Amino acid sequence: LRTAHAVSSGPVMVEGFSDEETSPLDTLGEEVPEIDDPEIRESPLRAFFGLFLVPLLVVLVCVGVFVGFGWLAYDRQEVGDYLNDLRSSWKPRRAQAAYELAKVLIADETALDGQPAVKQELRDLFETAEDIEIKRYLALVLGYTKDPLAVPVLSDALDASDDSQTRIYLLWAMGAIGDPAATPALIDSLSDSDSGIRKTAAFALGELGDRASVPRLEALLDDGTADVRWNAALSLARLESDAGVPVLEQMVDRRLLAEVPEITAEQQQDTMISAVRALAVLRGKDSLPLFERLAEDDPSLKVRQAAIEARKAVNRPAS
Repeated sequence: LRTAHAVSSGPVMVEGFSDEETSPLDTLGEEVPEIDDPEIRESPLRAFFGLFLVPLLVVLVCVGVFVGFGWLAYDRQEVGDYLNDLRSSWKPRRAQAAYELAKVLIADETALDGQPAVKQELRDLFETAEDIEIKRYLALVLGYTKDPLAVPVLSDALDASDDSQTRIYLLWAMGAIGDPAATPALIDSLSDSDSGIRKTAAFALGELGDRASVPRLEALLDDGTADVRWNAALSLARLESDAGVPVLEQMVDRRLLAEVPEITAEQQQDTMISAVRALAVLRGKDSLPLFERLAEDDPSLKVRQAAIEARKAVNRPAS
């Protein structure tokens, strides 16, 4: 997610195992005679390796095989299996199931088409989830289902939540579904005091494609937070409005980007690439001098490549 991706990597599950080992000495039925010959006497180091390290390695190998086969079996699970795990009382299992189900839907967004009962159950699981982290994961899953019936469920959760991070997940999910019914809730969030919520709402409105949001997005072009302005400009471009062109041109100015607090080199690069692509659509050949300069001089290979592709696109004869 360009803004809230915030939302976006997946839990890494690490399961711990413990084994109680019995020393081989405890099982001996008779006394072992003392050995005085230094050539054959077992040294303390050999005793360590023989009695502790080797059994431990065997245990670790067995655990590794067990975990490996467990993950292979988990990867072969189907949607119904993930739903069973989401009903589990064990939080890590529910979180992992939500993550895996999101991966299924990313790979194939039609995976649940024709399964209204599954979508209904996901909505029910979301509504009844009490753990905030699980609720966030399930919001992502609902977004990936593209289920319009999930919009009022997410909107109600947005009204009821006072947690900014959770609200960001909910806004992103409504944008991902792409139903214009989410427009009022997203527009209301543009005036939130939290800049993370404002930028996520701005991004999500671009996903919906509803031009009714253009005037409110234009108002964000003067927002005091840079990435709120940027997301508003990019969403306006997606809505075929050139109102954000001045902001888009600022987004390819490395001198201005360097003044943004805490922005990383990678974020600067991604910002410039997004702006280049938007300008190619909105301004066409009017942006050729800019693309030429970036293609020749920018220090980032990815930015130069984006400028080269934009230059080719605007020079391509209309078919």
